[in-house]
Amino acid sequence: MPSHCVLPPALTAITRTVTVAAGRFAPGHLGELTAVVPFDLVDAVLAETRTVQRRLRDLPSRVGIYFLLAMCLFPEVGYRLVWQKLTGGLAGLPVAEPSAKALRDLRRRLGGAPMRRLFEVLSGPLAQPRTPGVRFGSYRTVSFDGCSSIRVPDTARNRAWLDSPGNGGYPLVELMTLVETGTRALIGAVFGPTREGETDYARRLLHLLTPDMLVLWDKGFDSNAFLTEVHATGARILGRLRNNRRIPVLVRLVDGSYLSTIGALRVRVIDARITVTMAGGTTFTGTYRLVTTLTDARRHPAALYHQRWEHESAYYALRHTLADGRVLRSGDPAGLEQEMWSLLTLYQLLRTVMVDAAESRPGTDPDRCGFTIALHAARDQVVQATGIIIVDSNEESGVIAHRLLAALLPPRRPRVSTRKVRSPISRYSERRDDGRPDRSRTVTALDISVLEPPDPQPALPTASRDDRNITPAERRRHRILVLLQEDSTRLWRPRDIAVHFGDITLDTMYRQLSRWADSGLIHKIGPGLYAATTWSPTPLQEQGNP
Repeated sequence: MPSHCVLPPALTAITRTVTVAAGRFAPGHLGELTAVVPFDLVDAVLAETRTVQRRLRDLPSRVGIYFLLAMCLFPEVGYRLVWQKLTGGLAGLPVAEPSAKALRDLRRRLGGAPMRRLFEVLSGPLAQPRTPGVRFGSYRTVSFDGCSSIRVPDTARNRAWLDSPGNGGYPLVELMTLVETGTRALIGAVFGPTREGETDYARRLLHLLTPDMLVLWDKGFDSNAFLTEVHATGARILGRLRNNRRIPVLVRLVDGSYLSTIGALRVRVIDARITVTMAGGTTFTGTYRLVTTLTDARRHPAALYHQRWEHESAYYALRHTLADGRVLRSGDPAGLEQEMWSLLTLYQLLRTVMVDAAESRPGTDPDRCGFTIALHAARDQVVQATGIIIVDSNEESGVIAHRLLAALLPPRRPRVSTRKVRSPISRYSERRDDGRPDRSRTVTALDISVLEPPDPQPALPTASRDDRNITPAERRRHRILVLLQEDSTRLWRPRDIAVHFGDITLDTMYRQLSRWADSGLIHKIGPGLYAATTWSPTPLQEQGNP
């Protein structure tokens, strides 16, 4: 053999088998995620919503459902390229090659009903009872929070539904979700115009709460009515209160917190000061006022509220990682509703495979699985059309689970970062400087001090403008205080007190009771409800019935 002759490198031929649905249904898949949303489930949803095609088309309704999900999986490309992603691994099969108009018509034919129903079927808590990081004692931790930064195309029909934010900005969708904080899975979701308000949207999800849940929320949800409505579901509550609320101190507890009432509901209030020391030695301090229906300070220490921020991570994954921060595609409300339900369903599918992967390795916290890893592994499986149908039920975990477990994130470490505001029209654009860092930093020390409530304010002077010329025994204030003390378990309304004495006008009664409550002489228990400072709720009042 001549010395200058070079042998060709060794070659390897790779062959693979792809198993898909037959005929025109072949493009209807989502790669490995198809195991979570299988053909029979999609067919059942289509039948229930009466959106099955009347004749067999080149683009059947089942294929349309998977196309809608793939449309959200590949937000950066148009309809035709999304279709090419679905059919790229089906070489040799006679699949349709629809135009962009045909795919738009497919969307219109399906509408939003099947996607909404599919989300309702797949949504819900994902963790098992022994999954790490999902429970506080016997309670599953969940949270309410809203997201108002989802932008949609600036069309006349979208503006008519959502309004325009002005300043040349895009119309915005308000999304409200109930999330399982330990897994960041969606238990429920509603969305619509931002003008309706977060609390009104959250009320539409109250039917999803159960007595084994502990609900977390921010101070935007601290109204008396909402607190009572959540308590009526049987769920427990841990939320943040505005610092300027005036609430009575009934009983001081061993940890510095105290029992109080909001409306007719007995609660425990925790005022805490948190001092954070970061790498480099810088510190900042914040104060929080929390309210909870877990009134036993020994069994339920105040060390859980930070779990609420897992909801922010869920929105980051949904808005920035999955949707890539892009404006949605749809130019009309019907299309937007369909696209939003598709996006939420896809997010839940990814969370499902992430939780399944974590639970396949006992003791693994689901928050160690990377959402970006799951997203890109799922995209790869769609393009390759693999893992669509599991032939062997004893087969090991799929590619997505393998990649997640091979690159687990380190155990959660304490860290702090500022709120980043990118939009000039955001309500947070003029954020006050609270000492937070301009980037994420490791927390080296955390000091939490529970602040004991201040001493009650002194009583009013014995004489005032309305009774200075009357003898002490006949003073109006004295008579009313005696009445309240004699029936210290009753919640009094101004009308009831005015009728009882007969010589006090209702307007005067309202003004004086309000002034005495502000000074701490009596307690204002709720709107138009007053009691003596020694008031203690009856069992019925503790359950929310005044």
